[in-house]
Amino acid sequence: MQNLTKKPFKLDLTQLHAICDANYVRLLRLFPDYENRNSRDLLIGTAKVGLAVAERCRYTTVFRIHQQRAESRWLGQLRMEVRAYHDVRMLEVMVFQSSRKVAARYRYPNAHMFAQDEKYQQNRFLADWLEHCLQNGRSASDVGVSMTDSSSG
Repeated sequence: MQNLTKKPFKLDLTQLHAICDANYVRLLRLFPDYENRNSRDLLIGTAKVGLAVAERCRYTTVFRIHQQRAESRWLGQLRMEVRAYHDVRMLEVMVFQSSRKVAARYRYPNAHMFAQDEKYQQNRFLADWLEHCLQNGRSASDVGVSMTDSSSG
């Protein structure tokens, strides 16, 4: 007879930390001079991506990331806030679109319909998105475009 009891969800912390480590490196490749500049703009196809320092502390930096004018309706107005932990060289998603303080794991189903591993999924998305920016982005300053252009569409 089969055991039909479902095993409880267990977060793979090693895998989450590996993604956060790699994301730290990816972000610093995109914004290497974050200590001396407050923002950096990139162009990826028709999309404009802005990276901005929101807060600097001794061991952490909070970055706001936003994307405008992307072709995808869902990602056209992407907004994230991430915190870099410089002492451990990790980058963690703090805010994704409008959600704040995402727990490491959730019971499922839940009121917000978050996945059991929502925190992992958001950081995995950030990994894919940062890698896309590294592979396809170019500096907006090279072509004279600013995120504050009045043509936000």
